[in-house]
Amino acid sequence: MKKTEQDISGIFLFDKPSQTTSHGAVKLFREKLNIKRIGHGGTLDPMATGLLVLFVGLATKSQSKVQNCNKVYTGNIELGIETDTWDGEGRILKECKVGDFTPASLKRIIAFMTGKIAQNVPPFSAVKYKGKRLYKLARRNMAVPAIKRQVNVKWLKYSYKKPFLHFKIECSSGTYIRSIAHEMGIKLGCGGCLSKLRRESIASWSVNDAVDLDFLKKSSYEQVISKIRDVPSDLEYR
Repeated sequence: MKKTEQDISGIFLFDKPSQTTSHGAVKLFREKLNIKRIGHGGTLDPMATGLLVLFVGLATKSQSKVQNCNKVYTGNIELGIETDTWDGEGRILKECKVGDFTPASLKRIIAFMTGKIAQNVPPFSAVKYKGKRLYKLARRNMAVPAIKRQVNVKWLKYSYKKPFLHFKIECSSGTYIRSIAHEMGIKLGCGGCLSKLRRESIASWSVNDAVDLDFLKKSSYEQVISKIRDVPSDLEYR
């Protein structure tokens, strides 16, 4: 028997596929459970894959706390290409020959981009300036103000195979991995953009414990409900 909307509350771990928006993932879940009160704990760009924490029912009151948690990402930075969105889905602005970088030179730049850093917010982002989203200004070819954010970044792993720099990064809330890719390209003098991104974890939740789109589409109502988790005590709304 289906439960009522008032009966269902908790967290659902979803492995978002590429080209599905975070809002689109919420919509899929709403349709599956016939519940309107569903939100997520941190947007993923459409290009990105990985962990999206969905909140159902009364648990939505806790979602802002998850948005402030540290996150871990893996992905690739493609050097030699600069785009207007700072990722592989944008319009190419410049292409350059990629030089042969020594391990020492990469290590120096990565060290410079580690710890507490002032990060440039991408022009194509949902950050507001004087009440308007930056991406709306950028789409109209209007001047986009330079906005900086202080974030914490920790490079857990990296490897380079021309022209791709593969990474695993842990970062604080509000970090744009696209910005790291763009800045890396500037510092190496050849341009760079984010070509692949996957969110591996948020706080103690791992994408390895998440269900995918195929499960959501093929499973019964009861099977989906069984995957809803209780809100951890340290996140409970008070």
